[in-house]
Amino acid sequence: MTEPTALPTPDVITVYGADWCWDCLRAKRHLDDSGVAYRYVDLGRDRAAQRLVSDAGYRAIPVVVGTAGQVLVEPSNAELDDLLLAAS
Repeated sequence: MTEPTALPTPDVITVYGADWCWDCLRAKRHLDDSGVAYRYVDLGRDRAAQRLVSDAGYRAIPVVVGTAGQVLVEPSNAELDDLLLAAS
């Protein structure tokens, strides 16, 4: 299996997910509770973003991209906290 490739490095933490995905909702709730600014991209509505994530080789969601280019797939709350610490 091929390793996923990098996604564009955003200027704000970006969460690629879908509204039907429990892990995506949990990640968004955790970021909301942390008071951090982030951008949510609904892959069910944004076909270009869906293609971008799929072409990069990611098959699970959420895919969270940090401002230093870190990519987390299906991150735990602890992993999200680590990403937030790295961003501050």
